[in-house]
Amino acid sequence: MKTSNSKQFSVIELMKQEPVWVIFIGCFLFFSIVSSEFLSVGNLLNILLQSSILGILAVGMTFLMISGYFDISIGSMMAFTAAVAVSLTGYSIVLAIVAALTCGALFGAINGLLVTKAKINAFIVTLAAMSGIRGLLYVYTGEREIIGLAREFEKIAAGKLLNIPYPILIWAVIVIVCEFILRKTVYGRNVYGLGGNLDATKNAGVPVDRYVLAFFVINGILVSIAGIILASRLNAATPVLGLGQEMIVIIAVVLGGTKLDGGSGNMIKTVAGVLTVGIIQNGMNILNVQTFYNMLIMGSIFILVVFMDAKLKPAAR
Repeated sequence: MKTSNSKQFSVIELMKQEPVWVIFIGCFLFFSIVSSEFLSVGNLLNILLQSSILGILAVGMTFLMISGYFDISIGSMMAFTAAVAVSLTGYSIVLAIVAALTCGALFGAINGLLVTKAKINAFIVTLAAMSGIRGLLYVYTGEREIIGLAREFEKIAAGKLLNIPYPILIWAVIVIVCEFILRKTVYGRNVYGLGGNLDATKNAGVPVDRYVLAFFVINGILVSIAGIILASRLNAATPVLGLGQEMIVIIAVVLGGTKLDGGSGNMIKTVAGVLTVGIIQNGMNILNVQTFYNMLIMGSIFILVVFMDAKLKPAAR
């Protein structure tokens, strides 16, 4: 009896401290048991590939949420940059990529300036941006699908290095670089400082507004990279692309342990959160489960993790 209580205590404590790994392992084991297709090399690689766009979006959101901010316009932003990239491939692929990256950086800068200079709440700013950018997208596309004119553009999403698809490699490089910045640089320590103790960070002489602006710009650039990869994969863009994507990103980031009120989080756990979402979506597709059940499960997991973050988990980086 004593041993049983000890094991139960250990599982509860592990769930409190590392919920993302418990949920990740649980989902992985569950789908491994119920589906013979799940553990195939091709399917596992497909999970990584399908998760790469969400993963890139989650990196930018992690930066923002650690510092105490977030951006709910990323779905609209990704769709717009994808449309820009696709529409310009007929002229030059380089031009298409540069234009998409510029749009992402510009949208991020506008959001950041409104938050830092106009002192408008980030939720209000990015809510307005979500609607405004989506409206611009409808105008830009003429409410129609845009088809890419250069087949070479598809190689961004379809190409491989050492048999690993480019999107996975791009995601991995971004994660490694950003994790290094967060953990090994003064800049990274100040990111945590902004979310953990804003007043102390200001008193230490950190240019807070400049940092916050940089976070939004970085987020915009990462969103545009995701948009370019998505556009390359589809070789097309539509006005409804990316609808609801911001909620899935926030679920993945929070599931990865980044606190909603800032000051805590890291990229490796964000990757675990992204892969957990990817495993659930992939497993549900393999089992032919209807989409609304997928949404129900995601929402339930999100509520569970937020509850544990607020009530059970001690504050820690």
